[in-house]
Amino acid sequence: MVSSGVSGTANVALRDDELARIEERLGRAPSAVELHAFDAQWSEHCSYKSSRHHLKRLPTSGAGVVLGPGEDAGILHLGVHEGERYGVVVAHESHNHPSQVVPFEGAATGVGGIVRDVLCMGAEVIGLADGLRFGSVEGAHQAYVATSAVDGIGAYGNAIGVPNVAGDVYFDAGFDENCLVNVVALGIVNENEIVHSFAPKNADGWQIVLVGKATDPSGFGGASFSSLSLDSEDAELNKGAVQVPDPFLENVLMRASYHVLRLLRQLAIPAGFKDLGAGGIVGCSAEITAHGGYGAQIDLDAVNVAVEGMAPQVIAAGETQERLLWVVPPEIAPEVLRIYNDVFTLPDVAYNARAGVIGQVTAERRYVMRHRGEVVMDVESEFLTGSIRDELPYTEVIRHEGAVDELPAVDVEAIFPQVLAHRDVCSREPLYRRYDAVVRGATVLPRGRADAGVLAPIPGSRLGVALAVAGNPRYGRIDPRYAAEHAVLEAMRRVVAVGARPIGLTDCLNFGNPRKPDQYGAFVAAVDGLAHAATQLDLAFVSGNVSLYNESGDGLAVPASAIVAAIGAFDNVGDAVTPGLKEPGSTLLWIGSRELVVGGSVLADVLGIEGPLPGLSYGAERAAVAIVHEAIARGVLRSCRAVRDGGMLTALARLSFDAMLRGRTVGAEIDFGNPLCEGGGFLCEVSDAGAIDLTGVLRVGETNDRRELIVNGVRFDVRRLYDVWSQPLEELYP
Repeated sequence: MVSSGVSGTANVALRDDELARIEERLGRAPSAVELHAFDAQWSEHCSYKSSRHHLKRLPTSGAGVVLGPGEDAGILHLGVHEGERYGVVVAHESHNHPSQVVPFEGAATGVGGIVRDVLCMGAEVIGLADGLRFGSVEGAHQAYVATSAVDGIGAYGNAIGVPNVAGDVYFDAGFDENCLVNVVALGIVNENEIVHSFAPKNADGWQIVLVGKATDPSGFGGASFSSLSLDSEDAELNKGAVQVPDPFLENVLMRASYHVLRLLRQLAIPAGFKDLGAGGIVGCSAEITAHGGYGAQIDLDAVNVAVEGMAPQVIAAGETQERLLWVVPPEIAPEVLRIYNDVFTLPDVAYNARAGVIGQVTAERRYVMRHRGEVVMDVESEFLTGSIRDELPYTEVIRHEGAVDELPAVDVEAIFPQVLAHRDVCSREPLYRRYDAVVRGATVLPRGRADAGVLAPIPGSRLGVALAVAGNPRYGRIDPRYAAEHAVLEAMRRVVAVGARPIGLTDCLNFGNPRKPDQYGAFVAAVDGLAHAATQLDLAFVSGNVSLYNESGDGLAVPASAIVAAIGAFDNVGDAVTPGLKEPGSTLLWIGSRELVVGGSVLADVLGIEGPLPGLSYGAERAAVAIVHEAIARGVLRSCRAVRDGGMLTALARLSFDAMLRGRTVGAEIDFGNPLCEGGGFLCEVSDAGAIDLTGVLRVGETNDRRELIVNGVRFDVRRLYDVWSQPLEELYP
């Protein structure tokens, strides 16, 4: 776990200057427990020490924002049902290093952690999404990572009964040594019943209750492990930093926690509630108390453990999964323990699992921890949890510019099947069929049916939620800022394409070593791109994550990967745009940008050419969204797809596939110069083009009564195209 340039003291990742700062503030050498506590809290993973000051440029507030970044999850206003205001709770995390080292367990625990982040805001968890980046799976190890990570996500999500409704996946040699596993979770909460991730007012003397799995050595050092580059020489040591998942225990924890939340609401008692993530007990208990303005007294002897005789630093900082922390009044704590231990019988679900009081909140803002009657940690709470900052040099990334060359002539008949079979375009159904998309019975549009997943989360209500994920590594390799802007635009377009109104964003920023000026410069450029795009679209980021050091020991970093999720809202989920071409005789419109350049596109990859990236026009984007919404409001929009990987022609093919699979005999005929360009916008089927403002809209063709696509005079059988598109991942995910 120790990389070059990092202090080797006690196998931690603290630098020599950080160790000196700790010793100076304490007036002594830190104890072993203190050393590992600071190692976790001051890691890049927990402290965001080199990224936090740049992230402040992101817009995080607005009329629809209920709670911005800063707690376990953000909250966006969804709508009003029966006089009550409801919010969508959203969290976005990465589990990249663990998923590369132990793919099944690493990806599974990523799901568990993000679900608990949403749960701890007082929400009912309603959905999941993932953004996955795998290597060139022709290699045996890369294929193993890609299949095992997906199996881990499916196994965990299915077992806890939360549908996986959205996501995307790319395969690229740039991820051969560092896969990316980003996970998004959604929840629904009455805005009057939000629970916060810190001790509330007047909490002096309240009890700190640890709930869940018995603490074990798994995951010890996980936070610092995620803040270092992966080195094959440390492979076995790295595996020990990955937690062990238990989704069945998580299922019980979720149901028991809903019960406790109902009790607290009935009694009108506030509480603090937080997931035990990076840093384990010490990280969670220090943050939940310090962020409320308090200190804490913790007794490690009260912690339920799986292995007797563990060192106190392992008990304190181990990142065992399926654990939660409550801060509650002393008079309520016995009932909380009864619910978990007696009603939901945690001790019978997993060895030594339980809820127990491990300490109390103190007015004195010191974090004190005891083990076997001796003080093993005594530090200022603010010093441990307060933000630290690294001012790192970076190379400014020059925005990619290039002359718009004349496009090469494209043989659509020969090239289109190659585009459909490309790993970035072909069907993901072999992958996501491992996920249960309808388990809660609230799924309106499951994954793969449309550009975004759609849920109706509140029984008896017409309110709906849409979720989509985007982020193109081909663009990231060329221009990190452009890629980040494009990720915002594509995620936004995808929720619009199903008829939703975009209400907010989350991000996960996946980059290499920030101590390399070019890698840090790519990160800074991406943040600038996210900030600009979100500001132009009047959307806020309410949650997010930064994952750095995604590079191998030989210094090969992943392509710059800003992965964005967009959340959309429906006042009436019945207005969701259902998939597939609907009727012969409809007009096909391309709404929005149609710039005929191929830089970063699948077409460029297939042809082996380079070129400038498509331009970005926020005025055109806003106008296109308005036209799509107008077409829905006027009842003339029959189907819609965002134009993305594979261009407008791929979007049309997807619409024709959906029609065929639903027994409709509908195809289309189009005439357009280069329908494989990925300029953006929407391909829409409308019943009456005269009913909407056609400014900036191009008529590209119309639907016919045959299962056939006619493209610039070339005829394609829809069934044969579907076979080409649906098969490439079948061997990888049989």
